Amino acid sequence: MKLSLKISALAIFSLTACVEGGPTVGQPSVGSSSDLSAFEGARAGQAEMGIQNLGYELIRTEGLTAYWFNRSTGACARITTSDGRYSDVTMLPPGDC
Repeated sequence: MKLSLKISALAIFSLTACVEGGPTVGQPSVGSSSDLSAFEGARAGQAEMGIQNLGYELIRTEGLTAYWFNRSTGACARITTSDGRYSDVTMLPPGDC
């Protein structure tokens, strides 16, 4: 009995050591419903409504860079526009918004 308990504990410990770290708090995993990286390359004027439909609101702008925040998920995105398209979409920690 003690031996099987030790083997089970060792197996569980071994499996937990294999788990890779996920996104940091406030950063959605890539491909999740709150990850905006799929908008990279999209036309800015057309994609803005899609971002708003996902629950994001524009927090501030700095030149051609806009910061979007989703209050329900705590996700923050920095989106840079170039030639009318989203040239860079980066998910950030909530404190950056």
